[in-house]
Amino acid sequence: MSLPAGFTSAVEAALPADAILADEADLRAYECDGLTGRRVVPALVVLAETTEHVQAVVRACNAHAVPFVARGAGTGLSGGALPVAEGVVISLARMNRVLEVDVDSQRIVVQPGVPNLHVSEAVAAAGLYYAPDPSSQQVCTIGGNVAENSGGAHCLKYGFTSNHVTGLVAVVPDGEVVRLGGFGLDPPGPDLLGVFVGSEGTLGIATEITLRLLRRPEKVVTQLAAFDSTDHAGAAVSDIVAARILPAAVEMMDRLTVEAAEAAVHADYPRDPGAILIVELDGVAAQVDEDLETLDRICRENGAWEIRTAQDAAERALLWKGRKSAFAAMGRVSQSYYVQDGVVPRTKLPEVLRRIAELEREFGLRVGNVFHAGDGNLHPLVLYDEHVDGEPERARELADAILVACIDAGGSLTGEHGVGTDKACAMPLMFGEDDLAVMQRLRRAFDPGGLANPGKLFPTPRLCGEVPGPYRQHPLERAGLAERF
Repeated sequence: MSLPAGFTSAVEAALPADAILADEADLRAYECDGLTGRRVVPALVVLAETTEHVQAVVRACNAHAVPFVARGAGTGLSGGALPVAEGVVISLARMNRVLEVDVDSQRIVVQPGVPNLHVSEAVAAAGLYYAPDPSSQQVCTIGGNVAENSGGAHCLKYGFTSNHVTGLVAVVPDGEVVRLGGFGLDPPGPDLLGVFVGSEGTLGIATEITLRLLRRPEKVVTQLAAFDSTDHAGAAVSDIVAARILPAAVEMMDRLTVEAAEAAVHADYPRDPGAILIVELDGVAAQVDEDLETLDRICRENGAWEIRTAQDAAERALLWKGRKSAFAAMGRVSQSYYVQDGVVPRTKLPEVLRRIAELEREFGLRVGNVFHAGDGNLHPLVLYDEHVDGEPERARELADAILVACIDAGGSLTGEHGVGTDKACAMPLMFGEDDLAVMQRLRRAFDPGGLANPGKLFPTPRLCGEVPGPYRQHPLERAGLAERF
């Protein structure tokens, strides 16, 4: 589709020539994010480097009614950065500079394209770090973390992105640049910063982000415990929290994901466990030592047959490498997999995991479970072969059934991956018509024309009528008689 001439000329006047991509081969690199089953080729991609670049493109979009989608590293798993065929992708990958570090205030100001891990690396010499740590933290960017309100293994104790963003500079859909918050906590007035974080690009584009930094704790201990089943491991999680211990992280992996991770990165995990827990304690040394004794006792009372405490930083890093490599490692086990992201109360973990096992048998597909057990954020990986007729569709049905099980257990649709296009049609499972109407009203207050990341978050007839699963080549294509455009 050709864009309005006035729009194209406005963009060309504002950005360098090498920042505008219009060739189809270039555009196809932006046709999806980590949810590869849905693909749309945009009409144009722009590579912004400054707030002024973003503002110029958004103003042109507003003037000519052209939809736009912001994109960071493209690692999202909910289709949040899925383009619009007649729209523009505004890539923020070149906006990757640290703008300011204030050690005394424990603040850092970054552009949205800065990778998550680079924030901690930038302040490590000052004894500071950035707490939210998605498994993709080496590549995922702060702008995407803000859009999806990402969490990570340590969100149990330290919270999500929203708990660590104190200020934003953002371009809203009419092209105005606004500043929300700053260096301080809890600014007066309506919490517009809280509204923006987690809005999945539907309220505008963040171009500068102020983050709260934490001081490194006095002591950190990482422990692995192996159990015969996810039931026993889940019961241990509930007992740990009931004992008034607040670990920095509590992660669970089942037998299938342990095998995959061990084969991929050789993390020295126990052989053939039903499940393992990785528990990390941090804080004042005396408190960590006391909590570690209680943790040992609780794990043994719940049937742990091997308990291992990392003896140094290298061993600790290896334990975490296995956990954070689990998603990628599943490629050794299955041609394709579908990642779900539901949340359940901690006490319902064993019950929901048993339900997932029942669904495995019902649908004839395997599911690997690796997740943030401390806050009940499940990440079941539904394994399938995209070359087998019906399996992609069956995998999606199984993933949807898992989501229903989470809701029925008193949980929620998503813990950190966002709604995007993936769960938009499931929103009515959790929210009533009045709830959705209020959300839409808020969105329209920022974006009356519906140009910012359209088709995300809310169910639409077009979106909910799409056939799920990856693109399947038509027989006429295979015969060379037709071509996909």
